[in-house]
Amino acid sequence: MTLILRSALLNDVGLVRTNNEDSALAGDRLLAVADGMGGLPAGEVASEIVIRILDELTPPTVPDEAADALRAVVSTANQRIRAAITVDPARDGMGTTLTAALLAGDTLVLAQVGDSRCYLLRDGGLAQLTRDDTFVQALVDQGALSPDQARHHPQRSLVTRAVQGLDAPPAIGTLTVLAGDRLLLCSDGLSDYVDDAAIAAALGTYGDRQQCCEHLVKLAHQAGAPDNVTVVVCDLTEV
Repeated sequence: MTLILRSALLNDVGLVRTNNEDSALAGDRLLAVADGMGGLPAGEVASEIVIRILDELTPPTVPDEAADALRAVVSTANQRIRAAITVDPARDGMGTTLTAALLAGDTLVLAQVGDSRCYLLRDGGLAQLTRDDTFVQALVDQGALSPDQARHHPQRSLVTRAVQGLDAPPAIGTLTVLAGDRLLLCSDGLSDYVDDAAIAAALGTYGDRQQCCEHLVKLAHQAGAPDNVTVVVCDLTEV
């Protein structure tokens, strides 16, 4: 059995901001969301750098090689971001999150830095496949906050790791995927304001991927959408 990714992407500026610092990629074997930080124009420069490198990648078909390729992408992005800051010191502090999913056979290889997320919908159940690199997630891990308290914490967007010119490797994970699985990659413009139950309902209700993207962004708008909102909805399909 050969699997392929069938995807739709929607990148929305949100209701408050005037610039969009999110970048994303939706291919037949590679998905990614990058949420830039550091202010105009630095954040969007950083997210575009990492997505451009991913877009040039020829995805390996062996899981171990795929993991190595994603590590190399993050390393190269850090080098290019560091170089961009050297050219223009006003960009110092810019960076980006990265959540990337590469399909190698029936294995999904995930690379994660920051707080953009990857979710899996399988048989109607939603699972978060990535762990946020945030201050509040560390408090949840320590038992100091509940997940619901973390969702409403004033410092929930404080990221503890980013692609920002340092030699910080991504967290890597793998998952055996099945035909019929549905994936969602999103920036925190969705996940910080729309709860998992509403996300699961949208993924389970809208078979059309583009309509599903539009509904998820609409949910973010209804919650005020103070941040950029980027969603990639993908179905694992047998060729």
